[in-house]
This record gives sequence, C-alpha cells and structure tokens, in this order.
Amino acid sequence: MRMRTFVAAGAAMLLALGTNGAAEQAAQPAKPAGQQPAQTPPADPATQPPVFRAGINYVRVDVIISDKNGNPVGDLQPADFDVSEDGKPQKIDTFKLIKLDGGRTDSIKEPPKEIRNDYDEESEAARDDVRLFAIFLDDYHVRRGASMAVRGQLMQFIETQIGPSDMVGLMYPLEATASVRMTRNHSAVARGLSQFLGRKYEYQAKNQFEETYAHYPADTVEKIRNQVSLSALKALIIHMGSLKEGRKSLILVSEGYTSLLPPQMRSADAQMPGLGNPSAGDPQAGVNNINEDRAQWSAGLDMDSDLREVYDTANRNNVAIYAVDPRGLPGFEFDINEGVGFQTDSKYLQSTMDTLRLLAENTDGRAIVNRNDIAAGMKQITRDSSAYYLIGYNSLQTPSDGKFHEIKVRVKRPGVQVRSRKGYWALNQEEVKRATAPKTPALPKPFEAALSAAVSRPSSASVMRSWVGMSRGENGKTRITFVWEPLPKLPGDRPREEPSRVSLTAVAPDGSPYFRGRVPDLAAASAAPATGTAPAAANRAPSRITFDVQPGRMQLRVSVEGSASQVLDTETREISVPDLTSAQPMLGTASILRARTAREFQQLKADGAAVPAAGREFSRIEHLLIRVPTYGPGGTTPALNVRLLNRAGQSMSELKAEPAPTPGDQQIDCPLASLPPGEYVVQIKMGDQDGAAAELVAFRITG
Repeated sequence: MRMRTFVAAGAAMLLALGTNGAAEQAAQPAKPAGQQPAQTPPADPATQPPVFRAGINYVRVDVIISDKNGNPVGDLQPADFDVSEDGKPQKIDTFKLIKLDGGRTDSIKEPPKEIRNDYDEESEAARDDVRLFAIFLDDYHVRRGASMAVRGQLMQFIETQIGPSDMVGLMYPLEATASVRMTRNHSAVARGLSQFLGRKYEYQAKNQFEETYAHYPADTVEKIRNQVSLSALKALIIHMGSLKEGRKSLILVSEGYTSLLPPQMRSADAQMPGLGNPSAGDPQAGVNNINEDRAQWSAGLDMDSDLREVYDTANRNNVAIYAVDPRGLPGFEFDINEGVGFQTDSKYLQSTMDTLRLLAENTDGRAIVNRNDIAAGMKQITRDSSAYYLIGYNSLQTPSDGKFHEIKVRVKRPGVQVRSRKGYWALNQEEVKRATAPKTPALPKPFEAALSAAVSRPSSASVMRSWVGMSRGENGKTRITFVWEPLPKLPGDRPREEPSRVSLTAVAPDGSPYFRGRVPDLAAASAAPATGTAPAAANRAPSRITFDVQPGRMQLRVSVEGSASQVLDTETREISVPDLTSAQPMLGTASILRARTAREFQQLKADGAAVPAAGREFSRIEHLLIRVPTYGPGGTTPALNVRLLNRAGQSMSELKAEPAPTPGDQQIDCPLASLPPGEYVVQIKMGDQDGAAAELVAFRITG
C-alpha cells in the first residue's frame, strides 16, 4: 500500500528561523495529535518523480485543443499531431480523446463513492473518469478585503462547475498534506471557502508557530511566509501526483509573491509598523537608488529560483496550476497608509502578477489575473479538464539520465490553440532498477482498507471523528453504536468553531427512520428503541448512542453542530448492516478503549459500559483494551486466535483474549509501551482456518 506524503508546511517556519532570518525551506512529516514536531526531514519530495509511464520509456502527454473562444476541439485524429522530444520527432503509439463531465450525465449507474479514508481517496482518484481538483487558499498573500470578496465566486465555482464524481481538496499554507482529503463532500469544501480570510501584511501571530518569529523584522517574516506557502504548495502538488497519473488541476488563490518588501514597510519588528525604519512614511524612499535596485534584483533571482522549484515539481507530477488573483482588476499593490509611492507601487503590482503568470504558464495552466469577472475565467478550469487528448509514445531517446526532457506538440489544423505539459523528468539508473525490480506482493484488500482507515486523519474541513460499531440486538435486529468526539486541533491549525453535539438520523432503505436524535442531547430522539445513554461531552470525551435496526442497507446522516446549533459539517454514509443472528460463529465490531494509567486500565476492564475511542491514534504511554462481541453456536463463547501484526502483515506476537464484563464479549490486553511508533493491526479470528470469522483492528502509535 502506498503511504501518502506527510508534509507539515508549518515546520518550514521553524527551520527558517535557524538561519538568521534567511528562511530556507525544509519539509517535515506532519505531527499527529499529541506528537512533537519530527526532527528528521524526509528526502526532498522534488526528487521523487511519479510514474507517468506503462514502461520505462513510455511517455504520456495530455494535450488540450481549443478554438479561439476556448471551446474544446474534439474531432482530431493521430495524423493531425506532431510530437517531438528534445527536438526529435516521436511516433504516437496510443491516442485517445478523454471526455469528462464530473458525473453529471444520466449514464451514471450508481452514485459516486464517498471518500472516507486514504484507501477510498487513492482508488477513486486514480480512475480515468474522475477529475481531480485542489484549491490552495494562500491567506498569507491575500488581503482581508480581497479574500472576503472572492469567497462567493469560489463557492459558485464549486456549486456550478464541479460535478458529483469530481474530487476536490482544500489547503492552507500552514496545513499538512496529511489533513488534505480529496473529497466529494462539496458542501464541506464550500463551507471551508466561506471562511477564507486573508492576512497579507498582517503579522499578528495566530498560533504557536508564528509566535516563535512574531517579532522578527517584517522583511524576514515575509520571506518566511513565502517559503511556508511555496513549500506547502509543492507538498500539495506531490500529493496530487501520487493519487492520479493523468491531468490534475490546482487552483492557487493568491495575489502573488513579493521577494522583498519596499523600504517603507521594513520595520525592525513586524508587530510594530515603522519601528526602527527611517524610510517609513517617505513615498520616494528607494526610488532611483542603486543599492535598492541591486537588492531588488538579487531578491528577484531568489524568487525566480523558488518559483522554478514549484513549477518543476508540478511538471513532474502532471499538475496544472491555475493562478487566481482575488483582487480582480487591481489599481494598487499597497494601501495608502503604508506610504509607498506610485512608482514603487506600480513596480510591485506588476511583479506580483508576474509570479502568478510564471507558475501558470510553465505548468499548462492559466493565470486568471487582472480581471474582475473571476468566476467566468474559472469556468475554463473545468473545460480544460473535461476534454483533452491523451497521447502516448515510447521515447526514442530511451533516457535514464534523471534529467528534464522537453516535449513539444504541434497540430496541423490552423486556428486552434494547443496546450500541453512542457516535458517530463526521466528516471535515473537507480530509479530504473527500482522500477524494474520484482514487485512486493500486494496486501489483502481488507488488511489494506483497515490500515488506511487507521492512518487517515480527517479532512481539514472536518471538526469531529466518529466510529460505528455493530453487535447483536434484540428480536433479530442489529445494534448500532455511534461514537463521536471533537477532532483535536494541531499546532498551526486555523481557529474554528468547536463542535458541541451531533444530530444523527438513521434511515431504512424505504426512507423510514430507524433513529433520529442528538448525541449527547437525546431530547429529540424518536420512538425507536434506544438502548444506551449519552454521557456528557465534558473534557472532549467521546459521546455515544445505541439503537437497533434491521439487517440490510442503512443510510446514516450526520450533522455536526456548534454551541449555537449552527451546522459545522455534514456527512452521509451508506452502511451495510450484517445479520448477526446466524447459527454460525460470528464476530461483532471490535472497539478500542484507551487508558493512560494502570488504575484507569483496571477500571476499564471491569466497566462493561465504557465508551470506546473514536480515533485510532495513540501514544506509547497509553494502554489499549480491545473489546469484541463474539457469538458461538448455542450461545457458547468461541475461542479466539489473536495476533498483533505490523503494517506489512507480518505476525509480531500473540495476544490473549479473556471474558469481558458484558456476557458474550471478549477483551484483549494490548500494551503499547514496547512498540515503536508506526502502524499496527490486531487480527482477531475464530480459529486458524482461512474462512473463519475475523476482525481487523488497525491503529497508529505516534510516539
């Protein structure tokens, strides 16, 4: 199973501080809840090219052909194309016109699959009939007013241009790619866009990362922000490239990047504008100054180098960047109170827009800049992803030099616009050996799915996590246990409204409700029999409710509410409810109880009503108790075979199951102190036979 890239953009800031304000970039693994920042950075992601080819020398090129109005041209044949690599003609081996509409047609036989974990994200994004988009909200480089003005147009894009099968991710500079989920929950994405608030040239610290450098000179803080934003952008590109081989669209919402603040804004303390700056308030400061011109030239070279890393990474991963300037048709770069003269302001305004154009033009995207009708310009984003030609050829160069090879595509038909990626990065000799080496046998699908669910952190648009368990109910029914808890905030997370309760509706296939109520507030519960009570949600403890349903299909509708009953998030799940009344040996859903002290662990062992944990991330100081309902013939309690497996599926140790306080349940002692950080799976089986009933319980140890 491919592990997704975990890159905490916020960590780049801390590394930047150790270079005397030079703001050098580095990417570190994301910190799960309760874990300190990782100290050892992984290899540079830009050196890890994705696989574009079916063979070592096979190259695929996405080519967009449009008329003068931007409409796709879909009647071309292979003979209409000329493809060259490094100036040498190539023979087209495969040719296909790709047409996608985001699942809007009536030919869709079943609703698009909901994206719940990494496994779903990877499998669905890799499909040829799925369009993949990501929106990067660069709040560090967008003014507050511009962000508020563009919210509606971004939400309109999601509502009108994105189809039900399209997958969309949302990311801010300080977020880790681990928290970015490419989702089909477009309403959650729209809610995230509605909260977009720019912070350009506002240096008040919002989290513990920013507090560490809050009083650095304004120019240094701005450089750190540039590096944080660009490193996060690269991490998002790499994540998108790892999900899908074909064309992907990244929408960068930004006013562009400034390599060096004007003299008027270079205060000695970013928190105190004008402090220690003799040029503050002087509109002519720096004009016709040779030293200032040299500083700007040098800073411009550094910015060009940083941007080149971004678009080179995008080309490696076949990601097109669409740069959207939320200012619309701007007249000025700086506000009047910042005291920058017209000549300097005009120069900075042009340079910021040029940075956006540079990223777009070098990645086969578009720069939607200097125009008020942003929504109309963004329609072209889905057009480009909806109809394009997929051309493949075996490179006559047979390159294995690890270098960039330029691709040029020409069309013989006059009057059309041709756009394609600029080239590809060839594998080097070491990468060729790895690519041609025998493949490691794939893990069984159930094991892979369980492990993926354990290592997945909910999307940044989510505010809570939940767990659904199933056990034998009364009168032939199956008992559903729903547990939820607020999602812990990580350092660097944006401020958000904390969830207070969850409204839950369970619906039968005919539309009749099994259960309707709030967790933990059950005042609105329906007449359906509820067999549990909801403990208070104090101290962020998990909350639980249980109810009985008929075996078969069930739809679970979840609405997360804040303290004022405002809706923070929604989710709909399709659940297959098993019939646990069979005479054959069966297992219910295993739950995990967590204890932090020996006394707490002993209390959990004796408490049959203890509320399980909703999350699957734990620290080594915790002690787990895994509890599973078991059903043997004639009411007997079957023997269990329990093993602890590593993430490769190899057995590490045997665990012992013993009776739990609730009749029929068994519980397994699983201490974590001796295990290193990583992912693990507890395999629970009735006997040793391959066909025996089994449960897989995956979890992660963070440190």
